[in-house]
Amino acid sequence: MPIFKWEGKTLKGSIKKGEMEAPSEAAIRIHLRQQSIIPTKIAAKGKEFKISLPMGKKVPQRSIAIFTRQLATMIDAGLPLVQSLDILSSQQENKLFKNILREIREDVEGGSTFAGALKKHPAAFDDLYTNLVVAGEEGGILDNILTRLSNYIEKAEALRKKVKSAMIYPAIIVSVAILVVIILMIFVIPVFETMFKSAGQSLPLPTLIVLTMSKIIQKYIVVIIPAVILLVFLFRKFYKTEAGKTLIDRLILKVPVFGMLLKKVAVARFARTLGTLVSSGVPILDGLLIVSRTAGNRTIETAILSARASIREGETIADPLGRSNVFPPMVIQMISVGESTGALDSMLTKIADFYDDEVDVAVSNLTSLLEPFLMVFLGVVIGGVVIAMYLPIFQMASAVH
Repeated sequence: MPIFKWEGKTLKGSIKKGEMEAPSEAAIRIHLRQQSIIPTKIAAKGKEFKISLPMGKKVPQRSIAIFTRQLATMIDAGLPLVQSLDILSSQQENKLFKNILREIREDVEGGSTFAGALKKHPAAFDDLYTNLVVAGEEGGILDNILTRLSNYIEKAEALRKKVKSAMIYPAIIVSVAILVVIILMIFVIPVFETMFKSAGQSLPLPTLIVLTMSKIIQKYIVVIIPAVILLVFLFRKFYKTEAGKTLIDRLILKVPVFGMLLKKVAVARFARTLGTLVSSGVPILDGLLIVSRTAGNRTIETAILSARASIREGETIADPLGRSNVFPPMVIQMISVGESTGALDSMLTKIADFYDDEVDVAVSNLTSLLEPFLMVFLGVVIGGVVIAMYLPIFQMASAVH
């Protein structure tokens, strides 16, 4: 049997490496997953590693959703998998995705399973996707699984867009306000300063403060911009560390209004992902491992993995999730009812639908709260600068009068 070199990550994020004798690459993956190691690179000894993690660009989720739904329709109509992949790759407009589909078709034509071919392209197909395809191939219900997958991707993408749209508006307003203030400080305030100096008049405190800020910005702008870029870089680097991600993700969930919105998004994602996996026949322990990686927040990921460890020891799903204090009591009670009635998948789908609606309401509330806050912010910042500059002019006008 060939010897394979492998590299992977544990659930805590540490890197593991080794060599193993096995009949195939798939056998290595199964063995590593049984040890709770996520494989990132696998290669026969003496050959280059096959990259198993996305390196650079990713395929848009919309393209994957359309491909999945079209493939499900073709397979349900009786078309062979290879022919379906050939048709879909030829009509694909995204060049990266087109090349990926062509390689998948070649692998399947060469005797590989569909899931095995998908696993070679994590830039397009994640663990959730490939595990569901495995369940579909083994159960002979690939068309049904692909339909569920397309529904899941579409709803997950819609949820992501809701949150993104709620964040874009305030980000643009604040950015424009900062840009306007910088332009005022660099180009407009110095003109007023020259005029005030020629008048020889004593200036009020607000005007002096603005003039001082203008001088500081003019003098140190070449230092301020690189410093801001450096701070952003250091923050991103800190966030990539285990301690940084744990700390920041925990603080984010405690932010008023916004933290509650993210928690609702995480609950909706958790319920829909786990419901899709369970209804497709994926074992609950494997399902929770996959769901933890899609949580999007380290605090929630830790709670799911802790619950998974307790379930492995024989507990129900609801009890350890309840002890985590992350999931709302209603979610815990509905999961408990789903477990006791044997309808966990449908109960999880109901939870996901409910929290999708909750996210809609939360986004609307957040937008309503942000609008007056942004107006006050603009009024205080830009209006304050303008008033500070006009105070001496009003004083001069009063003196002349």
